[in-house]
Amino acid sequence: MKQKRNKRKIINDPVYGFISLPHALLFDVIEHPYFQRLRRIKQLGMTHLVYPGALHTRFHHALGAMHLMQQALEVLRSKGHSITSAEERGVLLAILLHDIGHGPYSHSLERTLVPDMSHEALSLLFMQHLRSLAGDDMDTAIAIYADKYPKHFLHRLVSGQLDMDRLDYLTRDSFFTGVSEGVINTDRIIKMLDLHNNQLAIEAKGIYSIDKFIVARRLMYWQVYLHKTVISAEQMLISTVRRARWLAQQGENIFTTSSLHTFLYDNPRKRDFDDDPQLLHTFGQLDDFDIFSSIKEWCQSKDAVLNTLSNQMVRRQLFRTDLTRQPADAQKIEYLHQAIHKETGFSSDEISYLLIAGKAVNTAYDPAHENINIAFRDGTVRDYAQVSDQLNAEVLSADVTKYFVCYPKQYEHLAH
Repeated sequence: MKQKRNKRKIINDPVYGFISLPHALLFDVIEHPYFQRLRRIKQLGMTHLVYPGALHTRFHHALGAMHLMQQALEVLRSKGHSITSAEERGVLLAILLHDIGHGPYSHSLERTLVPDMSHEALSLLFMQHLRSLAGDDMDTAIAIYADKYPKHFLHRLVSGQLDMDRLDYLTRDSFFTGVSEGVINTDRIIKMLDLHNNQLAIEAKGIYSIDKFIVARRLMYWQVYLHKTVISAEQMLISTVRRARWLAQQGENIFTTSSLHTFLYDNPRKRDFDDDPQLLHTFGQLDDFDIFSSIKEWCQSKDAVLNTLSNQMVRRQLFRTDLTRQPADAQKIEYLHQAIHKETGFSSDEISYLLIAGKAVNTAYDPAHENINIAFRDGTVRDYAQVSDQLNAEVLSADVTKYFVCYPKQYEHLAH
């Protein structure tokens, strides 16, 4: 007789301590190869090149967000709100799988391997594919994830301005990077959760914890996620993959792993995922190792651009990045362009892989997209930005845009 396997596991998490799997179906999903792949995808992409401890993965994050979701459901139920067992299973599946569509290096290569698909769209495809594991519960999870479930607050707990995703990644990323400015009072925020007219809200006495949450987001973006050296590493990674794809499209024989081969040579788009179910399986085999193993081999490439980028990536010889409040000066870019051309003989198209201009946007709180509701004892509910007594509340709800130019460091004297 086959022994029944214990699926109610307890996991030792470095951030929260022991966390549990309350339902067997969660164990089945976690055991699936598509989910196990998240162990091989770094949560913070190239950030470990700035903060050496930032080696945690999407696997860590998904489990942590699921743990926080359990706590949030318990708090809402304790305040008299009805959440059925089926809804609990559905929303736990939704948060567990919310990032399963991430490709190698997470956001670093977002829309690079599949240009017209976000990781959210790919996550939805994976959830639909995994329906055989969870049946009706997965249908509920998909409805919650897509915000098509009647209790909209369940979607907001998965994806919103104050969701379990953000609470976990701020806490986890600050822990692994050592950046204390990102520390937030997760327990306090969750304890203050409530519902008003089917909308998620925070009790008024928790407003200072929200102040800290918003400030932490703003600081973490500039200090970690949009750190100028992280921007440099990510732009170099994107340029390296772009160059490899261009060579593949020209019919050049370049090294790739079998999974990466499809996304460089066949250049698939969203419609291809609709037409070919096997393509999702191929994407489900891609991870950081496919990319970096290929980059190591590209260090021997006969193509000078790919060779240069790959060697500098492997050796951590990152481009200089200038961040400014105004768009990059056109004359400065032209000087850099001419200098690179003079030294390397590269064409304008080839130089575009080495001289990269763009912008970084930091949005700590966006009330135009969705409010963080603050609930008062008299029954009124108001937007956070209107009631916070912090002088910077209005400032923190505004976008801050900085412009960057990345280029090889040997030319930095021309940029000043």
